[in-house]
Amino acid sequence: MSNPLLRFGTSSFSNKDWVGPFYPPGTAPADYLKIYARHFDTVEVDATYYAIPSLNTVEGWAQKTPENFLFALKFPAAIVHAGKEARPDPDILLLPDKTYGLRDKFLNVVSNLGKRLGPLLLQFPYFRKEDFAQLNDFGERLDRFLSDLPREFRYAVEIRNRYWLKTELAELCRKHQAALTLVDYMSMPLGDEVEKQFDPVTADFAYIRLIGDRKKIEAITAKWDQEVLDRSESLKRWAGVINRLVRRKVRTYIFINNHYAGHAPATLRKLSELVFAEL
Repeated sequence: MSNPLLRFGTSSFSNKDWVGPFYPPGTAPADYLKIYARHFDTVEVDATYYAIPSLNTVEGWAQKTPENFLFALKFPAAIVHAGKEARPDPDILLLPDKTYGLRDKFLNVVSNLGKRLGPLLLQFPYFRKEDFAQLNDFGERLDRFLSDLPREFRYAVEIRNRYWLKTELAELCRKHQAALTLVDYMSMPLGDEVEKQFDPVTADFAYIRLIGDRKKIEAITAKWDQEVLDRSESLKRWAGVINRLVRRKVRTYIFINNHYAGHAPATLRKLSELVFAEL
């Protein structure tokens, strides 16, 4: 089952717990990506949030995947978070003199993926009032950062402040043709709830992340070889959102994390089946 407007992938491809249920028994880590790319045509790389990959790593990704495969990469935490602990640092985050050098290094390295480079995600943490008093304060910072980004790349923006998810933020993203990310994450509203507030399509593509609740699922399991939570009802709602995007001819990327239900590949297949059953 496929549709040129849809790309389904997981958040990361490197997980030893997938050997057996997803990767063939005995698969070496060096072969994970090559095998992954036989099943899915995109992946979201979580590792770039923690460090800029080396040129050798990026070239290796390209060599192990077909030409039509796409990598969605996260901006480094040093740009979108900047805090040394769990708390973000607003005195560094997105500021030109503090982050643009790292930004340029990151973009230069990942550009070597060429046609395989998909959207670049700005994943922001939850902000307290001490960080940014209100959406407008953060919005001014984000507006400048997005204005200064090179236009040859595609960008997605994710926030984790529920009450900032409003028309003003959508318009800011639309101004820069950045996709406002729809997420399934703890207290954030699901995509169909966002649709009731405003049009969530802010670019020529949509970006969806099913992340889950890390604390909740880690209280149940420490392994990611099988689903341990029933997400059926939420998946049905997301399938509806995705189908409405397809009917609008919006290219859509969908990524699922292990923390969503326990085993991302299995959940991804369930969601894709629900989507294609209605197309």
